[in-house]
Amino acid sequence: MIPPRIVQTGPCQENIQTGEQFDLGELPAPLLHEGDGGRYLNTFGIICCETPDKSWRSWSIARIMAVDGKRMAGIVAPNQHVGMVRKTWTDIGRDMPFALALGVQPILPFVGGMPLLEYVNEVDYAGAVTGEPIEVIKPETVDVLVPATAEIVVEGYVSQTETAPEGPMGEYAGYLWEGPPSPKPVYNVTAITHRDRAILPISVAGEPPEENHTAWGIPNAGEIVFLLREAGFPVATAWSPLESANHWFVIAVDRDWRSKTGLRSDELCRRVAEILFEKKAGMGTPKYIVVNDDVDITNTKEVVWAFATRNHPGSRGQLVYNDENANPLIAYIDDAEKSSSRTTKVIYNCLDPEHLHGKLPKRSSFHFAHPAEIQQRVLDSWTSYGYSPDGVRKESVAP
Repeated sequence: MIPPRIVQTGPCQENIQTGEQFDLGELPAPLLHEGDGGRYLNTFGIICCETPDKSWRSWSIARIMAVDGKRMAGIVAPNQHVGMVRKTWTDIGRDMPFALALGVQPILPFVGGMPLLEYVNEVDYAGAVTGEPIEVIKPETVDVLVPATAEIVVEGYVSQTETAPEGPMGEYAGYLWEGPPSPKPVYNVTAITHRDRAILPISVAGEPPEENHTAWGIPNAGEIVFLLREAGFPVATAWSPLESANHWFVIAVDRDWRSKTGLRSDELCRRVAEILFEKKAGMGTPKYIVVNDDVDITNTKEVVWAFATRNHPGSRGQLVYNDENANPLIAYIDDAEKSSSRTTKVIYNCLDPEHLHGKLPKRSSFHFAHPAEIQQRVLDSWTSYGYSPDGVRKESVAP
């Protein structure tokens, strides 16, 4: 970890508006989808907050809607880090100071969307990734730190009691549920600072792929690999197919997992739940597919093929876990599950079954079913067969 470097001045404070000087309506918050409950100022910015004792500096992403010229409202889920930090303030009867940094270094949304453990500072992690401290600055009206190079910073306090109607919003699952807004905590704004000619980045949440599926799904896959390896699990890699809208994670295990672990396939899959479901990395995604590492899990076509041909539809192929910690924005959960942030999760066992005794059947494809020299001979002669380089048959032209 590399802690941030505090600087006295930064581009994010080239222009400063406090008191009656600012109006949130002057910021170009867009109406992202027809049917949204309002204009969303934050879809790709970093919410900066800290515990009262400064032991945890959390930088994360959550949607925030403009309510009026001085107020915003948004999801502050109790099982997400911003909600956990807020609880440390409400426990002592105080509003939570916050700063919303819009238009930050490209690394920060990826780290902000990463499911790091509680009390791990994202800004320190980002410094380690980039190899140098992230420059930070103190805002004008609250005692938190923000990226000094941000385009726009919105400062204030999240009320411990006040709510305002927020939503609905077309979300990362690809749906917009019609209905009335629901009460969400209010972000009371005390100042806005910004660069000259500031730029407001926006992620248009919806059907994949968009930034939820890249800046959240990809780092989440990396954290899953880390946690599994740390626990001694024989993981080769993990991936969330972009088409799954972060509702699937595919985990590829080393093909010699049997000799490494001495476990049956169902026992190995149960280890996934034991390791991940109590961690933030295993909270947001409800479905996990476990396959051997002969499958290229970054190729969605291979994932679909492997799931269709290797998963037994009975109890051997599905491990069901009820009442697990969950993201309330999962597409299909009901109102009670949304309210409790608890739902059912499943692990699909697509490993080679016990009756094969660890010997995978040979794949009957061009890549696996022919010697390398024949494959190369075909590829070298591809265009001479009448095919274009991209594999599309050239249309014949009548003489």
